[in-house]
Amino acid sequence: MESDNDEIKERLIEDFRPRLKQHISVEPVLDYILFIENDQKELIRQKAKTEGDPAAANLLITAVLKKPHSPGWFKEFVDALSNAGCQLAADYMQDNLPEPEVEAENDTCVRLIRILIPSLLDMNTNQVCPHCSAKDLITQEDSEIITAETTNKGNRSGARELLKRIIMRGRPGWFSTFLDVLRVTQHRDLYQLMSGASQKDEKPLSVRDEPPENEAATQSPAVVETCDGPEGLDKDATEEIQDETDGTESMAADGGPEKADIVLRDYQRDVARPALEGKNIIICLPTGSGKTRVAVYITKKHLDDRREGGQSGKVVVLVNKVPLVEQHFSSEFLPFLKDRYKVERVSGDSQLKISFTEIVKNNDVIICTAQILENYLERSVSGDDEGVHLSDLTLIVIDECHHTQKGGVYNHIMMRFLKQKHKNSRLKKEEKEPVPLPQILGLTASPGVGGATKMEKAEEHILRICANLDASGIMTWNLGEYKKQEAKKIIVNVEDRKMDPFGDVIKKIMNAIHEHAELNPTFELGSQNYEQWVVQTERDATKEENHKVRVCAEHLRRYNEGLQLSNTIRMCDAFNFLNKYQEEEMKSKTAPDSDVVIQITRTERFLFNLFKDNQQELLELAKQPQYENDSLSKLRAKILQEFSSREEARGIIFTKTRRSAIALSQWIQENPKFDDIGVKASYVIGGGDQSVVKPMTSAEQKDVLKKFSNGKVNLLIATTVAEEGLDISACNFVIRYGLVTNEISMIQARGRARAEDSSYTLVETKNSGVAEKECVNEYRINMMNKAIEKIRALNKADYDKKIMEYQIQAIMEEKIRMTKKKQKGIKNENATELKLNCRGCSKLACTGENIQIIENMHRVNVSSEFSELFILRENSTLQERRLDYETNGYITCKDCGQRWGSMMLFRGIECPCLHVKNFAVTLNGKKISKCSKWSELPVKFQAFDYAEHANRMAPSSDDDSDAE
Repeated sequence: MESDNDEIKERLIEDFRPRLKQHISVEPVLDYILFIENDQKELIRQKAKTEGDPAAANLLITAVLKKPHSPGWFKEFVDALSNAGCQLAADYMQDNLPEPEVEAENDTCVRLIRILIPSLLDMNTNQVCPHCSAKDLITQEDSEIITAETTNKGNRSGARELLKRIIMRGRPGWFSTFLDVLRVTQHRDLYQLMSGASQKDEKPLSVRDEPPENEAATQSPAVVETCDGPEGLDKDATEEIQDETDGTESMAADGGPEKADIVLRDYQRDVARPALEGKNIIICLPTGSGKTRVAVYITKKHLDDRREGGQSGKVVVLVNKVPLVEQHFSSEFLPFLKDRYKVERVSGDSQLKISFTEIVKNNDVIICTAQILENYLERSVSGDDEGVHLSDLTLIVIDECHHTQKGGVYNHIMMRFLKQKHKNSRLKKEEKEPVPLPQILGLTASPGVGGATKMEKAEEHILRICANLDASGIMTWNLGEYKKQEAKKIIVNVEDRKMDPFGDVIKKIMNAIHEHAELNPTFELGSQNYEQWVVQTERDATKEENHKVRVCAEHLRRYNEGLQLSNTIRMCDAFNFLNKYQEEEMKSKTAPDSDVVIQITRTERFLFNLFKDNQQELLELAKQPQYENDSLSKLRAKILQEFSSREEARGIIFTKTRRSAIALSQWIQENPKFDDIGVKASYVIGGGDQSVVKPMTSAEQKDVLKKFSNGKVNLLIATTVAEEGLDISACNFVIRYGLVTNEISMIQARGRARAEDSSYTLVETKNSGVAEKECVNEYRINMMNKAIEKIRALNKADYDKKIMEYQIQAIMEEKIRMTKKKQKGIKNENATELKLNCRGCSKLACTGENIQIIENMHRVNVSSEFSELFILRENSTLQERRLDYETNGYITCKDCGQRWGSMMLFRGIECPCLHVKNFAVTLNGKKISKCSKWSELPVKFQAFDYAEHANRMAPSSDDDSDAE
């Protein structure tokens, strides 16, 4: 019986699916449905973001209908619709249907709104929205979203959101109520346009009153096509009311061949013009002025022109960060190109990268990280597989193109381009067919000056970037009336602590270590210079096998970092860092097997006792707020000021390290004063594994940025990962906390503050020198702008000559670099001459003849002798899995506890994988002071013979079975 009821409810939902798609606001509905899995909810939310609510509602309905059903599923769905404010959708599900004529009237009203969208977008959204909310046309949550949209993206974008949500809610009599709102808010022209009333007669015309026959006959074909049939309604007005971002406008015409036309502003058309003529250019426009939208426009015109000429087009959009792939795909290229062209995205996080060659073949536009394209260009040369050729592409868009310099992946790709370009010149002279090359479009907010101190060097730096990109010119423009007011700049100076007992205790410990190790540093404790000295001291001690100095230097480095942390974040965070380090060091001296005794040297015992003797005092001092650094006090005051003086504050704090970003976020979340004024903080850090701090996955980054975009987080604490490229929703304040890098980063960070009346604040921290560096960067920015103008003023012959010279020079330097790389890559040293000694106790761990290599990457030692020398420890944070191997533990020296590497399970065989940085390396009797990568050693190792080791293990496996 229950099954029959479910079937009836399923049919009801299916029958009204077209109507439900129009009137469901996906995000709030999902919050009230519990029977849909979180993974499925995330897919639906992603669909809403990329394709709009109607498409996402369709996916939601499919998820609701998925069997088996949980008890009460239908009631939960209907309640979710009601609670989310989608009452009309809930009415359809409760058999509370509107009268046919009312439904027909609603459809006509929707069509009318769609037709009049271009005019309606001129309404004063901030004025109209509160009246619509008061009249119950939209919910309170709708009102907040519309206000945020208006603040962040402008009035027209907010108007689109308002119209979309009025239609979606579908309140009874909504059209007449909305007309009345327009009248009350003095939108006389729009009122007359929608009602058909003259100035003398403002009585609204009921949409049930059919227009005169001749009036209907004079409607444009586009209007008639838009209004015809229920299928037009399935696409829904909410899909037509699109976002307005980056200073451009999008207008939809359902009846035309294109779903969306990109309308560029004057300055955008001017900078795009050479690219539309097929020339290679760099577009240099400030952050937030619409570079990416211009690139979409150029891409579309490029593909359109080739299609009209009977040729196919292939566009690759290159980015330098994984999150940018999804951002450009979802927010820019897909919405405007999906109706005419196939658009796909691929990144290092995507499974699609495995079939990148096929992705390129089967799509018109591909957005990807630059390294993926470089890998497949290399494959086409090496012959590993078909790969991808530059000749397969017709346009390459390079985002953040100022990175097209020596050593960067952008430059590797462009070097292939330049080599082929110059080969083509020879082919033409020989009257042979040249290899086709793609058009190049570079995008940047700032090419920088490359550390130049003179105008001549700044010009050279920018010209080299132009040469590397084969640009016929660098296009920039005065934004004129569209120029956004620059954020107000504030520099907050800090005072030295009058008393720093916490730091004094750390310095006392460090001086005791200096005395024990007989070290006499001349640098200030806690400074960057001291850190450089102690790193070099540790390397020299390792080379000389001076264990006393080596272990003391390691501890000194951690104490120095603790001092730096106490000058930036809370003392308790600095204490926790030091305490955790000591605990891990002690743990490394404790064997998991009681039969094994790890030796603790006299120096190590001295260091452990030294911390233990001062541990309680440090802990007590860390709890004393009066001793906190002044930087943190100034930061607290600045945050409180921004959130208490603004109606809706939204900001970003940039900080230097991952550790400080996490600690600052925790500090803000734990402080009740911030909570009282509505601060909702979170952090976003990089995804690389170069730091000892656990990186963020791209999914975690995306989740935080999404929360920041929709207002669930209003204060973001970020490392430099958020400075460049990421389209973070408009902020009204940016704080750089003890962090100033170069002029490019400064422009990028300042560009995050896009809202009106924004502020850009620098807060000093001890030894950061941010004020001085900021002045230098201001000077460099002025120098850069003048250099660009001088380059633009060059006559074409002089410009082309300089570009050619730099290109030839770059090609010659690349040849020399490749020759050196090949020579370095020649592994001609005998593996038997390589010795690896434990970095901790100098015990011989193994020689090179016992090391084998897996997949030309992992150096392993599977000899039985080596297995007697180490201890296997579990590490829950180390969970790396690939197709053929996984690692979930690490190996340490049995004598001293020094970490040596990780235990790798390769196709069922346990292989101790060695990390060379954990050993003192000797080659041909010569000690190497610094060796952090295996590739730095000119030694060829024997390939791992899987079959041999598997056969060797088989007898022992049989013995184990017999024993059982």
